[in-house]
Amino acid sequence: MRLIVTGGGTGGHTYPALTAVNALRARLEGEGRGLEVLWVGAEDSLEKRVATSNGIPFQAVATGKVRRSRNPLKLVSPENIRDMGSALRGVLQSRRVVAGFRPDVVLATGGYVAVPVGLAARLARRPLVVHEQTVLLGLANRVLARAGARMAVTSESTLKLLPDSAREGAVVTGNPVRPAVLEGQADKGAEGLGFEGCDPDLPTVYVTGGAQGSAQINTTVRDLLPWLLERANVVHQCGEANVDDLREATRDLATELAARHHVTAFVGPELPDVLAMADVVISRSGAGTIAELTALGKAAVFVPLASSAGDEQRHNARHLQEAGAALALLDEVSAERLREKLEPLLTDAQWRAVVADAAREHGRPDAAERLVDVVISAEAT
Repeated sequence: MRLIVTGGGTGGHTYPALTAVNALRARLEGEGRGLEVLWVGAEDSLEKRVATSNGIPFQAVATGKVRRSRNPLKLVSPENIRDMGSALRGVLQSRRVVAGFRPDVVLATGGYVAVPVGLAARLARRPLVVHEQTVLLGLANRVLARAGARMAVTSESTLKLLPDSAREGAVVTGNPVRPAVLEGQADKGAEGLGFEGCDPDLPTVYVTGGAQGSAQINTTVRDLLPWLLERANVVHQCGEANVDDLREATRDLATELAARHHVTAFVGPELPDVLAMADVVISRSGAGTIAELTALGKAAVFVPLASSAGDEQRHNARHLQEAGAALALLDEVSAERLREKLEPLLTDAQWRAVVADAAREHGRPDAAERLVDVVISAEAT
């Protein structure tokens, strides 16, 4: 199979694409077939770094960002006009790429770069599969859905947001999760971190704000530490710039309590074991994070990133909270509000299990295989 994959700008678009490519390659090799992939994206981008580090050929094309506004005058701002010209140039470049590579299928996973490539695929009459990671429908994927793409979505609730022309053939696949995330061993979590003060008789809370950490999450948890460490072990992934501040936060606590707080700038290869060990997770509510935590069946308290595109993180968190599959700080973010959400999860193991089971019901650990099914079926059309 010859596949063009496009999508990027953020990890939420890029890593599901990589996971799907790896799953497709394994599926085809099992059937005695090969896979030739070309990743098309923006120059100097995350998707370029991910593609090249995984041995996938990469082709850059121009792209442009449409800045949304309720004011029609702002839609014709100089920045938007310039980027619309870049997007048009990207379509022309993408047409040449598609014509030269002649893919059997094009897989788009969102982000502005997916629009020119997806439109070029449709103009060349090549099958186009579009994957939407969030509960909402991103602007780029909305454009491609109207252009006749075969839609794969993460949630049943996304189906009603699709245009009528795309809804009938849409498939709910879930969001691809890296296989390694599902293979963690809880008994290796503390050892892998060097977390010597971990008390096996207490629940463990994993706090993360992403690779760079989150100042909002770090500060909120820091202010709650005296209360929290009496009830739980805490693995706190905080970003390089925040390590010293958070270690200082437990200086005046009893030695036994302070030892239960493990601060680390970054969690790397040991992440699957840390997630397996965690009883409760405090994190942002991006699509990739939610896919992993629901696939694992983890009780979580989400602190949505207010500046996420289209406020998608708040929508993601609200969707799970309303289903009883998570808790979330949707409005006020404070130590007191976080304590209110955490207390029943930490003091009532049965309630924590109920939330975790509800989360698992929303998880799709086989999402990559489901998406591969869609891609292979598109090849046959």
